[in-house]
Amino acid sequence: MSGYYVKGLGSMGKRRVRCLLALGAKPEQIWGNDIREDRRKEAKDKYGINIVKDESELDFNKIDAIVVSLPPDRHKIGTDIAVKYNKPVFVEASVVLSEVKAIMDNTKNIFVAPSCTFIFHPMIKEVKKIVESGKFGKVCNFTYHSGQYLPDWHPWENVNDFYVSNRETGGAREIVPYELTWITDVFGFPKEIKGYFRKTGEIGCDIEDSYVSTLDYGNMLGGLLVDVMSRYPARNLIINFQDGQIQWKWDDEKLSVFDAKTGNTEYIKQQKQPHEEGYADMIGEQMYIDEIAAFLDGINDNKKYPNTLQKDAAVLKLLNSLEESDGGFYK
Repeated sequence: MSGYYVKGLGSMGKRRVRCLLALGAKPEQIWGNDIREDRRKEAKDKYGINIVKDESELDFNKIDAIVVSLPPDRHKIGTDIAVKYNKPVFVEASVVLSEVKAIMDNTKNIFVAPSCTFIFHPMIKEVKKIVESGKFGKVCNFTYHSGQYLPDWHPWENVNDFYVSNRETGGAREIVPYELTWITDVFGFPKEIKGYFRKTGEIGCDIEDSYVSTLDYGNMLGGLLVDVMSRYPARNLIINFQDGQIQWKWDDEKLSVFDAKTGNTEYIKQQKQPHEEGYADMIGEQMYIDEIAAFLDGINDNKKYPNTLQKDAAVLKLLNSLEESDGGFYK
């Protein structure tokens, strides 16, 4: 019988518990830990999983894999446990390059799966298929806007009560590499990235809320805007090919594919996704479930998981380059 340890039981930790349950794990096969008693109690009451206050209470002979759902600047705490007990480990989305480098240096002998959630989004998978097919010729340019309102992320708590209010791990800063992870998976890595980042409004904490950048691929250009000021959540993508165009709106649940040679537009519909109460309707659970399934598959064959710490570090270097082009993060 497989056993799983979830380190951190905030919003994402509880989601990973749901993922494991959706994939067939029984509550008694899952152990969870969080420094906050209220989160431990909630996870126990909602999902019936085992709760430990400290790793010393846990028999790691019963654990086959670890999920680290701690804030981005504390991921190494979780991966150190995986190293100590020689366990494969999944780590949530990264934003701090020094943290990723430290994890890379310390996890050379275990399988580490860094989060890459949006690669598993059904519409992004369709976009990648079309781009790779070459059906519409080369990609000429793309624009993408990822916008949310930070106080809506966790409406049950103040933004200052979790990591998105810290400047280094701020909401907008975190989403830039989150989006760049799938963008580089679809289009590859740009030769250069430049942009600006600013605090443009009031969201209850002192962080930069907007990042705008241009990605230079040499014979292709991309524009990326990430903000946490959008009062209506938006992910809007346009890709212009030599002979066609793709348009996608996150809340539209379909992909619009225009063929310039025929003048026809095809619509690829997104299947209904399981949805957790308390989150925006367009935030389906399936991509998170598929991501954990890929991690579990990757334990036996690392190549089955589509992301690595090396790729994570390369993406975070893009984030740093963007900020450096505007004078640097610590200006």
